Amino acid sequence: MNKIHIDKERSGIMEPLSVRMRPNTLDDFIGQAHILHKKSLLYQSIKNQTFDSAIFFGPPGTGKTTLARIIVGELDANFHELNATTTGTKELKEIIDYAKKTKYTLGYKPTYVYVDECHRWNKSQQDALLKALEEGTIKFIGSTTENPYFAMNPAVLSRVRAIYELKRLSIEELSKVLIRAINDPHGLGNYHISMSQENINLIANLCNGDGRIALNTLEFIVKSLGKDAKIEKDTIIEAMQQRVNYYDREEDKYNYLSALQKSIRGSDPDASILYLAYLIEGGADIQTIGRRLLVIASEDIGLASPNAISIVLSCIQAAQMVGFPEARIILAEAVLLLACSPKSNSSIVAIEKAAADIRSRSIDPPPAHIMDAHYSGAKKRGIGDNYLYPHDFGGYVKQQYLPDNLYKEKRSYYNPSENGSEKSIKERLEILRKR
Repeated sequence: MNKIHIDKERSGIMEPLSVRMRPNTLDDFIGQAHILHKKSLLYQSIKNQTFDSAIFFGPPGTGKTTLARIIVGELDANFHELNATTTGTKELKEIIDYAKKTKYTLGYKPTYVYVDECHRWNKSQQDALLKALEEGTIKFIGSTTENPYFAMNPAVLSRVRAIYELKRLSIEELSKVLIRAINDPHGLGNYHISMSQENINLIANLCNGDGRIALNTLEFIVKSLGKDAKIEKDTIIEAMQQRVNYYDREEDKYNYLSALQKSIRGSDPDASILYLAYLIEGGADIQTIGRRLLVIASEDIGLASPNAISIVLSCIQAAQMVGFPEARIILAEAVLLLACSPKSNSSIVAIEKAAADIRSRSIDPPPAHIMDAHYSGAKKRGIGDNYLYPHDFGGYVKQQYLPDNLYKEKRSYYNPSENGSEKSIKERLEILRKR
């Protein structure tokens, strides 16, 4: 019988690029530096082979499965991988029974059970883990895209050593992943790929922190174009099925951020929401937009609506938790709140005015009566003498706080507006100054 040679790559049997490029060691793992730096407890527990049960949760494509496999490889343990969507209690009990039988045998290795999408197991399925975890028969590694504090049985959580949150990969991290795949012979190293760093960053920017999407998109483009692939921006846009021509240069992003801030400052909600949409559709991430909104809340809204910064911060945190596309709704709420709020720039004017004085002129030291008097010898120097404790006078008493030369000039930095809540601040200060 003649043997038939099958070209796996041509037949489509070849594993996806995202699978082929999975790292096998901690040093090759990209991302999650907040939990996996070399001085972290997680890293040390793996290297010292003291790693216990854990749950990894975070968005898709952040390395949960890869990290679980690397950990077990470092520990030289028996590894069983299950997916909660396709396996249940029967398979788990078989693994537990085998682990019990081999626990006290020669050449024993600990048994780790990795369950992907572990939140999909119902309560009774999760309960099947409890006794085995308690007795140390198995170690459990779970991964989930859901918050385990809500999605998992509390009894299971109490028996798990640690819960680690994995975050979306940054553009820089995804760029490293893509470059490695382009150069690695197990990846696309045998192709002749011509691609600028700008276009690598474009793929990274459009993948919303998902390494799997980034790699499989790159592979789709390369295989579609052939061995001598020259990858341009238009091809990436077509492959990602997204329009990204809202801004073409990096500086355009800052132009739209500037337009957003000036529209909010001008209390135009329609223009503000338009520029937010430009930024989101153009690929700006939540952190970039969020930073600017927090600046606006302080610089342009300020004490006219002092709660605005707290609300905006809550919106940004919520947006980061849910991710796009839903995050756009939360960001829109923050932008509209700011655009419709009363405005005051008194905070930035005050700090800039004070800083300018410090940089440009000589200023006397603070008055002796408000200097630190909590040390021996302070009294002999006259430090703290004649300080009036405002709470002894109903919360306010008139005394000098500015340095002598500024006090004599009656120097003022903060001039409250009459907008929103700041009007009441202005009125209170005027009453205090008349006492």
